[in-house]
Amino acid sequence: MSRTVIRSGLVITASDEIHADVLIEDGRIAALAATGTPAAETFTADRTIDATGKYVIPGGVDAHTHMELPFGGTFASDTFETGTRAAAWGGTTTIIDFAVQSVGHALREGLDAWHAKAEGNCAIDYGFHMIVSDVNEETLKEMDLLVEEGVTSFKQFMAYPGVFYSDDGQILRAMQRSADNGGLIMMHAENGIAIDVLVEQALARGETDPRYHGEVRKALLEAEATHRAIRLAQVAGAPLYVVHVSAMEAVAELARARDDGLNVFGETCPQYLFLSTDNLAEPDFEGAKYVCSTPLRPREHQAKLWQGLRTNDLQVVSTDHCPFCFVGQKELGRGDFSKIPNGLPGVENRMDLLHQAVLDGHISRRRWIEIACATPARMFGLYPKKGTIAPGADADVVIYDPHAEQVMSAETHHMNVDYSAYEGKRVTGRVETVLSRGVPVITEREYTGRPGHGVFAPRSTCQYLN
Repeated sequence: MSRTVIRSGLVITASDEIHADVLIEDGRIAALAATGTPAAETFTADRTIDATGKYVIPGGVDAHTHMELPFGGTFASDTFETGTRAAAWGGTTTIIDFAVQSVGHALREGLDAWHAKAEGNCAIDYGFHMIVSDVNEETLKEMDLLVEEGVTSFKQFMAYPGVFYSDDGQILRAMQRSADNGGLIMMHAENGIAIDVLVEQALARGETDPRYHGEVRKALLEAEATHRAIRLAQVAGAPLYVVHVSAMEAVAELARARDDGLNVFGETCPQYLFLSTDNLAEPDFEGAKYVCSTPLRPREHQAKLWQGLRTNDLQVVSTDHCPFCFVGQKELGRGDFSKIPNGLPGVENRMDLLHQAVLDGHISRRRWIEIACATPARMFGLYPKKGTIAPGADADVVIYDPHAEQVMSAETHHMNVDYSAYEGKRVTGRVETVLSRGVPVITEREYTGRPGHGVFAPRSTCQYLN
């Protein structure tokens, strides 16, 4: 039996802050006791970690990543090995990635392919959502089987006609199935049919630079698709989780639905909270670095996203980590913004950016942990094994130095991509040590993990539903 004790840190969860010692036995949290009390003094261990002056927080749960995703004639540049190592450096100890069903193929085939990519390669634990690209009777039956084996969420796209796109009828059928089997439909809500018209028209006018990517993917078309997804879910009697919400008009749709008592949830991402169309407009094709979908919005949208996180109209911050190198990948779209691979790197930056948001007064410390750890774990059926520090939970624990300063840069990050979306940004707060199921993955700013430590985490259904 291996035992570790973490002494004298400020333990922060979604519900509490307490100066406590944490006892870990065989990969799980065994006990907590207030620092300096007789109970804490009974804790004995093989390894002691001094967390004086530091935070002790649950490992982050990033519920939206795309490692090795094929897209736009290329592949996301992070593998499960490099991507999960980078996640650990950033204080994230669980990712949920997206397995992809190809049109004409079974869900099982896609899921098996993603298991093969991930197994034996991950530094931290991982789960899968299933992208449903081809709704038919067989697919619908397979959804039931996947829920039973712990793949309990299914993503559909109102965007990308000819690739991942589902029409309203297909979406309704999948929602009806999830209403029965307990699964959660995740929706990329943009009107892809209308966007394709605007793309064609922009290119015909000679508007080819990266900034036009944001201009054609209009906020109103995100809001319209969000509204439509909500109504389809309401007809189906199914819950709905809208991914990467970027537009204030889409937040308003979610808020209205939640006020009406519907089981509708929303996620946003750091890029929408910290970046804007100003980045997309950077000269010399630099704006291509910031091409993602939904796109970056004008800066005034940020205040409404932060407000949504405070009022719980948005519940989760995930990264949608889908990195493509500037050289050789983003450059595929020189002269035609529609050919720029869509995606940004961010799995390593999320926890630090959200801590900076605490210091900037956007959210509280406990809300930081709630939107980055506890809620994603609850939303996707991993709580209380993940997302908290409590007896019985997995010992996924981060020792976080709230005073250390850092400058984000491609020169120092660990993601397998040749630029940082936050190059030169100064933030306060930094990960010092990371335990995954009690095993040190980052030890005082040194990587001590290994590929294959991370294991597949089957999930129960969404814990916000009756």
